[in-house]
Amino acid sequence: MPAETPDPRVQAWSPVCRAVALLLGPYAEVVLHDATTDTVLAIWNPMTTRAPGDPSLLGELDGLDPSAPDVYGPYEKLLPDGRRLSSVSAVLRDGDGLPSAVLCVNLDRGPLEQAAALLAGFAAPTAPRPEPLFERDWTERMNDVIGGYVRAHGRPLERLGREDRLAVLRELDEAGVFAVRRAVPAVATALKVSRSTVYTLLADLKQEAGHVQENQEPR
Repeated sequence: MPAETPDPRVQAWSPVCRAVALLLGPYAEVVLHDATTDTVLAIWNPMTTRAPGDPSLLGELDGLDPSAPDVYGPYEKLLPDGRRLSSVSAVLRDGDGLPSAVLCVNLDRGPLEQAAALLAGFAAPTAPRPEPLFERDWTERMNDVIGGYVRAHGRPLERLGREDRLAVLRELDEAGVFAVRRAVPAVATALKVSRSTVYTLLADLKQEAGHVQENQEPR
């Protein structure tokens, strides 16, 4: 946190800078630059050794048109130690529309990139599934069928209608799931319906298959 200063710009913008620094700290520094002298006015959570009074190295700002955008970024910056930053800069104008100060927020991307890499490592298998261990596991087939239908149609289990459930049961039957003893209770639990609902739908499927076979028989 900067020392007390009589500069009215620091007094005016200090609460905003401090709030941003508290929210994003310790992963972000907030810097208030003097747009007229190109020096640092104040700095919160400094990531380098620079301090108030040091050169800002922002370049000339008095050439900015009053109608130019006042917020720039996020853009990438690099620290000498190799850390990558995402930065945003905002030009703060005075009552006459002239640049008075520049507020910069520099966010250290390292912790975010490490977290993203960690989550990505857990998000997907790193080796193929050992099929010999699962080829007889009918619950795996059941979950593949039901989960695949839900993902393909973008509807949660609670929103599956009768035709959806018939389609799922038909696929489960083709996968041989119902050839396993006590498959119905497991399917009912997976679909979040009652056993009686599954039995009723299976009866409808059987009747449907009978009609199809009857219509296919030669007359």
